[in-house]
Amino acid sequence: MATLPVYPWHLAPDGLATRRQLRALGLRPGGQDVVAELHRPRRRGRAPLVACLYRIEHARPVRPMTPGRAAALAAAMRARRTCPNCRIDVGYCIPRSLGMCVPCHDTPTPVPASFR
Repeated sequence: MATLPVYPWHLAPDGLATRRQLRALGLRPGGQDVVAELHRPRRRGRAPLVACLYRIEHARPVRPMTPGRAAALAAAMRARRTCPNCRIDVGYCIPRSLGMCVPCHDTPTPVPASFR
């Protein structure tokens, strides 16, 4: 079983990049395997943050956005902005911790007379 080489934060060799770095270059991993890991230490004995590194020369260009993909992305974002309680597009992504828009969450719900 082979292990991956591990590099400290900011000390990865040239020619390797993380997914975000590839994306900034207009590239994607393109199905290649991870060739190394980048470890960023953290305080208080917590496990280090790990980033996977890929070879830049084996990366492929990012696929162009098609009209169908753009429509699907717009529909998904519209669903994240629509409050399930009041059914209004509130203009921001609904927090998952609340499950509804902030005005609906902050408005107290009336208690039915049968529960008083």
